[in-house]
Amino acid sequence: MEPLWLPTRASGSVVATLLLLLFSCTTFTSTEAYDALDPTANITIKWDIITWTGDGYVAVVTMYNFQQYRHIQAPGWTLGWTWAKREVIWNMLGGQTTEQGDCSRFKGSIPHCCKKDPSVVDLLPGAPYNQQVANCCKGGVLNAWAQDPETAVASFQLIVGSAGTTNKTVRVPKNFTLKAPGPGYTCGPAKIVRPTKFSTNDKRRTTQAMMTWNVTCTYSQFLAQKTPTCCVSLSSFYNNTIVNCPTCTCGCQNKREPGSCVDPKSPHLASVVSPPSRALNPPLVQCTSHMCPIRVHWHHPNFDNVTQVFSFNYKPLTPYEGLNDTGMLWGVKFYNDLLVSAGAIGNVQSELLFRKDKSSFTFDKGWAFPRRIYFNGDNCVMPPPDAYPWLPNASSRLVLSLLGALTGILASFLVFEC
Repeated sequence: MEPLWLPTRASGSVVATLLLLLFSCTTFTSTEAYDALDPTANITIKWDIITWTGDGYVAVVTMYNFQQYRHIQAPGWTLGWTWAKREVIWNMLGGQTTEQGDCSRFKGSIPHCCKKDPSVVDLLPGAPYNQQVANCCKGGVLNAWAQDPETAVASFQLIVGSAGTTNKTVRVPKNFTLKAPGPGYTCGPAKIVRPTKFSTNDKRRTTQAMMTWNVTCTYSQFLAQKTPTCCVSLSSFYNNTIVNCPTCTCGCQNKREPGSCVDPKSPHLASVVSPPSRALNPPLVQCTSHMCPIRVHWHHPNFDNVTQVFSFNYKPLTPYEGLNDTGMLWGVKFYNDLLVSAGAIGNVQSELLFRKDKSSFTFDKGWAFPRRIYFNGDNCVMPPPDAYPWLPNASSRLVLSLLGALTGILASFLVFEC
């Protein structure tokens, strides 16, 4: 079989999933929510009391996505907590609660929300100007910090009533939860910190919050889903073997239950894609041996000394000084940042050029492949190391001679299938 070569350009127009790919040549073992490639990754929620009111306070709540390569995509984040007393939310800007709750004890003015455990979502783009605050109204979408720090922040304002009106009588909310949009995040307790300081536009005056507390939320892929969501296949020009994703990586085909996956050649495709009984279930995946909704195909070298990237945005990630073998790729906005459903345009591709150092570069024993690949922040299942395309022993001198006295340039092609 010939190596799998692919075109270097493709784009789609149907909204599906945001594309963000991370790959590394360093091998780490994942434990709990800790990520060795992003050791300080977290989402920090900052709650600033700006002023006091007759029965409570006005606060601005800001979320910072300090994760280098994990973003929050549509339908966006949902932030929840439990009030310590009988607090209510009189009004909100830049966000809204999903339920009002029972406000029957109030006469006249009715609060925005009376629930003991409110859930807040972001407003959609295009919200009325008088309902907006800074960093709001993005539909709950947050970019990764390394991707764009300015769009990795979200804020909303709320007026809290039936609460304390001094630093000594206010009670910090409990049991913070964050869905983005599903499970995976665990939030710690709120901790009172030094009040945030704010500078005026002319930078000539500084004010500060009446009171500030922070909440830190961390992500665990094990909590987010029971099974993997992506896998990796490999090929190389020096070996005619294409190493596919491991069988049953994300599950096995249930042949006893027709319609559990979609055969693209089925004459009744339309009837199985959206039957009424599956309206609330996760989207169906294409029938494959691996049953993963996303497959990443890697052809040629691992990541080191990148010189040029085509059709993707690129940024190196260097969590450890002196180790530059990890990079992040994401799509170009309005061109290939969205991955559409399975089909002729259900893939995005890129070509990467690398400059190799003859003194250290080798094809031996699968060295020329990344050791870990992430898609949208989740670790993809790699083939076992002994299945990697290896360089035949008789070809080592020939390939090394092709590198020449200087450095060689190789190309890597990525395919993401949905």
